[in-house]
This record gives sequence, structure tokens and C-alpha cells, in this order.
Amino acid sequence: MRAAASPPTAARLTEVVRALRGRRVLVVADLVADEFVYGRVQRISREAPVLILQYEAAEVRLGGGANAVHNIRTLGGTPHPMGVLGRDAHGLRLRAVLGRKGIPTSSIVSAAGYTTPVKSRILGGGVHSTKQQIVRIDRSSSLPPNAPVARAVARRLRRFKGRVDAVLVSDYGFGLVTPELVRAAVAFARRRRIPITVDSRFALLGFRGMTAVTPNEPEVEAALRISIGHDRKKLESAGRTLLRRLGVKAVLVTRGGDGMALFEPGQPTLHIPIHGSDQVADVTGAGDTVIAAFTLALAAGATPREASLLANYAGGIVVMKHGTATVSAVELRRAVLGSARRTAGAS
Repeated sequence: MRAAASPPTAARLTEVVRALRGRRVLVVADLVADEFVYGRVQRISREAPVLILQYEAAEVRLGGGANAVHNIRTLGGTPHPMGVLGRDAHGLRLRAVLGRKGIPTSSIVSAAGYTTPVKSRILGGGVHSTKQQIVRIDRSSSLPPNAPVARAVARRLRRFKGRVDAVLVSDYGFGLVTPELVRAAVAFARRRRIPITVDSRFALLGFRGMTAVTPNEPEVEAALRISIGHDRKKLESAGRTLLRRLGVKAVLVTRGGDGMALFEPGQPTLHIPIHGSDQVADVTGAGDTVIAAFTLALAAGATPREASLLANYAGGIVVMKHGTATVSAVELRRAVLGSARRTAGAS
């Protein structure tokens, strides 16, 4: 195993942040509507020991793979999503939100009989207090095996024209990301000689030929049927196993309060402590932000090490925000420079 490479400087990382602008990323994704319903706590119900909320407002945000798309956009990149939406109210709203943010929807297929995945979060609190999540309700339907709409997305991928700097696959398990679609995405990336990354909730071991994967630690444990906890030796073994089994150039494992770990063939493991406070506000969609920043950095010419450090900054920023949130290039650059100043002050 080679000696560890020198850590990238703040100047180099800010150079990469500037290079994110205009990078084009094709995002093959399960698109999800994140719905937030806000209410003011009035009293405890006499019918059951539950809170009664007075409805105040509701909003729909881009969730799941659509959140990765949104983060690419706010970081300065140019995302082009490919996916499926139902012809229902939430599908129409998601398409409209994407359009308002200047994100093309021409490669998103509308499917009759498909329920757009919705994650509804009910939040309550006092008049002047921060609203807290009380319950989440999920509504969805999965595409059946060999669904014509999934094959239609694969055809659109194969026929896609124009410049692309990277491909991102976001698999939330709703049936879109089939083996056929994965093969098409890998073949597309290889023809273009561009990086391809994947974030998969339930089928991590089903991907081959990717450039990098970004699972969280529970996903690694589920895929390999192990328990890692705080055992560095088990983490090391798991990361190296994924490198071999998936044939990827990098495995970035996100570990919550324990930061991240980057595995590359022939390189010592890079353990990255969390950026910011471990007193997070909301982890909703943090994984989407991480893979968006990581993939966009690779598209801009960053090494996996540089991309991982930027993804760690991005994840640390977004978990301090409430709800499904995004990070901007300005925030990312400030985080890099702020960290460099703190390091210099401590030395």
C-alpha cells in the first residue's frame, strides 16, 4: 500500500469549488416529494394521548434523487434528471418545482398508475419555537419488474446527446434502477470517459463498474451482514471488501457523528472528522447532498480525496439546516476557508 498523499490545500479545494460551476451531471434517480406540514400545538386530545395541531402551512420540496439534483444546481452545476413521476398531484408539483428552479424535465417520464413517492412530515411547536417532527407518513408504489417506463428511461439514457461531465445514480428502491438501467448508465459513462457514482439504499452489491459509491454505515452493514459500530478494524475490512466486490475506484462511507471514511485501492484509508458541530438540526437528505457534492467535484476534475473533503463540508453545512435543504458554492467555499483559518490558528 502506497504512502498517503499530501492533504489538499485550502487553495486547491477552493479552486475545485470554482470549477463546479457549469459542470453537467446526468442524474438517473428515484424522484421523491418531501412534504412538510406545519402546525401550532394547541392541546392534548381527549380522544387519545396525542397532540392537536392547528394547521399553519405546508410545502413540497425536492426529495430523494431530486434533492441530489437540487444540490447540484445550488452548487453551481447543471443537472439533467432522468426518472419517473406519477400523473398525480405530487408528480405535477415536483415537475413544476424543478422547472421553477431552472432544472430541465424533458427526460422525466410520466407514468399512469405510478404513485409519486411522497414522504410527509408533520411538524408541531409553539408560536415562537422551532417546529419539531412528530410523525412521518410515506406513500409510494414501486414499478413492477421489466416495467415499460423503466425501459423508456434506459432508452433515453442511451440516446442522450450533448456534453456530460459525470453520471449520478440515486436508487431509493422504487423499481426504476434495474440491472438493465445500471448497465446502460455504466456503458454511457465509459463511452464518454466520465465518472459515474451511485447511492443505493437497498441494492449496493448489485452495482458493478461504477467509479465510486457513497453508502452510509448502516447500508454497508446491511449489504455485508455485519456490525461495525466503532470498530475501526471492521470498518477497514468492510471498505476493502466493497472495493474488491464492486470493482470501484473509491468507496466513501458516511458515518454520521463519526465523520466519513474514504477507501481507495492501494491507498491508506482517509478518516475525515465531521465538519461543524455534532449537534445537528436535521439529517434529512444529507446523503443526497454528500453524493451531489462528491460527484460534482469529480466532474470538475477533483481526486476522490478532494471530492470527499468537499462532500464532508457540504454534509456538515446541510445538517445544520431544517428540512430537506441544499448547500451553495458560496457556503462551501466559506467552510473550506474557515476550516483553514481555524487550523492555522491552532498551530
